[in-house]
Amino acid sequence: MAILIDPPTWPAHGTVFAHLVSDRSLAELHDFAGRAGLPEQAFDMDHYDVPAHRYDDLVARGAIAVSGRELIRRLRTSGLRVPARDRPETLRRVLGASWRRTVGRWQDRPDYVLGADLIERWAQPHRRYHDLRHLRDVLAALNLLCDPGPVPLPVALAAWFHDAVYDGLPGEDEQASADLARAELGPDRLGPEALPSERIEEVARLVLLTRTHSPLPGDHHGALLCDADLAMLAREAAGYRRYTLDVRAEYAHVPHADFIKGRTAVVRQLLELDPLYRTERGRELWQEAARANLRAELATLTATP
Repeated sequence: MAILIDPPTWPAHGTVFAHLVSDRSLAELHDFAGRAGLPEQAFDMDHYDVPAHRYDDLVARGAIAVSGRELIRRLRTSGLRVPARDRPETLRRVLGASWRRTVGRWQDRPDYVLGADLIERWAQPHRRYHDLRHLRDVLAALNLLCDPGPVPLPVALAAWFHDAVYDGLPGEDEQASADLARAELGPDRLGPEALPSERIEEVARLVLLTRTHSPLPGDHHGALLCDADLAMLAREAAGYRRYTLDVRAEYAHVPHADFIKGRTAVVRQLLELDPLYRTERGRELWQEAARANLRAELATLTATP
């Protein structure tokens, strides 16, 4: 667990830059950077860019000098590495294309504005887990579950809307997101291109189902959405650690003891879901790894003083 710095070899602005990272937490990194007087604008999602003339000083302050390769390895292992595919500009481009494929039947201006508005909602700065990455991952999981066929339109739209409103208020956020779907997909918004009312209600119903992730037997649409929303539980070790760090960051305002209590309850509830994934494909893809991750997290939570 340390602050790491690689050699200053990256050219920009008439000098060369090093990367300063933590292999434990962004809070530790920001604390070190603040005490060293590094400007906030030098932070780039998972590291600080520091000019060559600051290298020796930062090492003297306690940063451990490592090679660029070792820095990246340690950052990836920590779960804090932000790859290029997770950068905002990439996510906006990928999601914009996905939205256009989903609603290709809507070719007028409201279609474009609605997609852009949803992307901006998912990009709100207070989000740390329920963000553009999560939306992309849910859509990708739906494609896996439905391959080789298309994702049913109500399910795809429910994925876009299911956390469109996110204020960290369980139950209320889902209701507000469902209400947003009803408003945005109706005739007042889309005119003659609006979905039939029964399909709009199906989208809203699916959004509300993400409160519990407990679709009834035979609810194919519900099973698809819930499985896709929980696919992140099956990430490899570094990815799962990143997920838990992001969840904690979203609840940074919650005292440590209260967070541990609440998170423990959530993990236990997920482990009690039987089956955890409702589609056969979801169980094949994710169930074993997800249960192992949840059990390991629960052991860590219950061992936390």
